[in-house]
Amino acid sequence: MTPEEMGSRLLYRDGLMLIIDKPAGLAVHRGPKGGPSLEDWFDALRFGLPRLPALAHRLDKETSGCLVLGRHRKALADLSLLFRHGRVGKTYWAVVEGGPQAAEGRIDLPLGRLDDTRGWWMKHDPGGLPSATTWKVLGRSTGLTWLALEPLTGRTHQLRVHCAAMGFPIVGDNIYGSAPRKGGPGLHLHAREISVPLYKNRPPIRVTAPVPPHMRERLTACGWQGEPHAVPASADQ
Repeated sequence: MTPEEMGSRLLYRDGLMLIIDKPAGLAVHRGPKGGPSLEDWFDALRFGLPRLPALAHRLDKETSGCLVLGRHRKALADLSLLFRHGRVGKTYWAVVEGGPQAAEGRIDLPLGRLDDTRGWWMKHDPGGLPSATTWKVLGRSTGLTWLALEPLTGRTHQLRVHCAAMGFPIVGDNIYGSAPRKGGPGLHLHAREISVPLYKNRPPIRVTAPVPPHMRERLTACGWQGEPHAVPASADQ
């Protein structure tokens, strides 16, 4: 990815915050084994400020969509508090194998670490941390369901583990689902929309990320009709 390509993924910008469309398959920060990460391109997102922007939250390497960055220390601290206290609204789109029979529902399954050898891999653990997700069916196809998922808590891999534990794993999930370790269709999980109440006397900033190419075929099969024409959200001062 070139600096220009990173700049083209900008969805929203103001004096405190950036929201970018994170590509699937790129880690947000360097792991213990190194390798490329989204942070490598943050210099292209300074827009004249002396400091690089910084991550206000995280997305899995294979998850695409809305990712929030703070533009300086105070903004980052304010954003981190909003995420920590559950005040940021997050809606994910997923295509799952099979799917629930009902039109909507809620998953309440506590989560814990799978084991010490598996890093951040998680599992349903009755003694783990409380974890809740709401879901709504947006469309169906043969053997597939298109869901809108809203995590009410922010546990690692929460949506992936919750869907798999309920019997409808996310398409392309090679950890909790049936996808092969290599050569699968790619994880069909996308951070579609985010709502950030950053300013006290203004409505929350609501931003939508376009559907990534690898999800379009199955979403279309489930009834998705493509992206409406939209003007990019920007409030740069």
